[in-house]
Amino acid sequence: MAFVLGIDSSTQSTKVEVRDLESGELVATGRSQHVATTPPKSEQNPEQWWEALGLACRNAVVAGGFAPTDIVAISVAGQQHGLVPLDARGDPVHPAKLWNDTESASDADRLVADLGPARWASATGSVPVAAFTVTKVAWLARRHPDALRRVAHLLLPHDWLTYQLTGRFVTDRGDASGTGYWCPTDGCWAPELLALASGTGSADRWATTLPTVLGPSQSAGTLTSRAAEHLGMGGLHTIVAAGTGDNMAAALGLGMGTGDVAISLGTSGTAYAVAAAATADLTGAVAGFADATGGFLPLVCTLNATLATEAVARWLGLDIVALDRLASENAQPGSSGVTFLPYLAGERTPNRPDATGVIAGLRVDTSAASIARAGFEGVICGLLDGVDALADAGVPVTHPNGRCFLIGGGSRSRTYRHVAADLLQRNITIPLGDEHVARGACVQACMAMRAVPASQVLDGWPAAKPETVRPDVGVDAAGIRHRYAELRGH
Repeated sequence: MAFVLGIDSSTQSTKVEVRDLESGELVATGRSQHVATTPPKSEQNPEQWWEALGLACRNAVVAGGFAPTDIVAISVAGQQHGLVPLDARGDPVHPAKLWNDTESASDADRLVADLGPARWASATGSVPVAAFTVTKVAWLARRHPDALRRVAHLLLPHDWLTYQLTGRFVTDRGDASGTGYWCPTDGCWAPELLALASGTGSADRWATTLPTVLGPSQSAGTLTSRAAEHLGMGGLHTIVAAGTGDNMAAALGLGMGTGDVAISLGTSGTAYAVAAAATADLTGAVAGFADATGGFLPLVCTLNATLATEAVARWLGLDIVALDRLASENAQPGSSGVTFLPYLAGERTPNRPDATGVIAGLRVDTSAASIARAGFEGVICGLLDGVDALADAGVPVTHPNGRCFLIGGGSRSRTYRHVAADLLQRNITIPLGDEHVARGACVQACMAMRAVPASQVLDGWPAAKPETVRPDVGVDAAGIRHRYAELRGH
């Protein structure tokens, strides 16, 4: 038997799936938690990811009851943007600064002022915000110049894990496109932007720190003996794929095509779509990412999704299941005029790292149910602003044959499902299963094993029939979104 293993290394946990190489059937899973971090300072020791990965993989091997040598290929999908700076020995010179760390907000402002948004968008497809890796390099230069001088390798979280597995410094075009120093249009690093961000050295100095960018079906190498032992796998000939960012892997796992759009409800939120051409949004709302197939994945990210509704539940003295039930069964669309701006951790889109949340429209007779429902509506309104930004950037998000996926942990919520359908006034597709990132990593592992494109893998891996949620055409979607827009301002 032959299996592939897909890894989702996120901010809070590591999840793995083992799937049959031929059919894509799920045969085992594993999971391990990380130490949670919250903005403005959000940092982790990369060794946490490695320990969690080892535990999750060993658990999956035991749960599956198969021989460790049956796993023939592995791929890592990781949280995007995080900065993992290593010295010449491969040791971190500073804890990994994660995507949701906002301490580099002033550095982002400085970088945009230095070049202007048009030049950044032209060079990298995106205008830097605090989440982007290039701003974290600038922060390291400003706050820890001694550490910066020792940097020999600049990696992303998935790159670092691939390095642990293979001993090679590599990345892929999808995750590279979120650094702020790689160009999706021509597929090249832009080390001169690192020289600008750091204020030190030449482009040549920084070019030597950057990993090799692999193609979608290329292999990063094979497992080292150390890695095989750590993961509980016996095969030293196990292929390791290029890996990618978590959003790119999710698009792979969903089998997204041109015209499809995905709204992801995790701790943070994203809205993204598959596109045939690169985007360059001068407003900075849309990040012009590449994907893991050779195409592009323009994306909008918000910092506050289930993080915000979990906070509302806490304020009301409820767990998230009770909040969902209260909002769904005891409140009407529009939340009786209550509007929630969910900027509890600052915000990335719009770029307001120091923002706070607001609840407006409260009256003496306002019910807890209305406040609960306003929490869900506020999160969805923010993400639908992102879908609008994708459309404004020329991304085909309203294609007549396109699907709108709702994914992430929040997609299990009845309220989130119906609010999304009602406010978008469009059918919402809820794919079965939760681990679309890990499934996408499995697809990429199979691509590397067979040296074939994603479409060829997915043709043989049929997905289960999804659930469809249809909108209530009587909901005043425009009115609800207008109240949110007024509270948000410009």
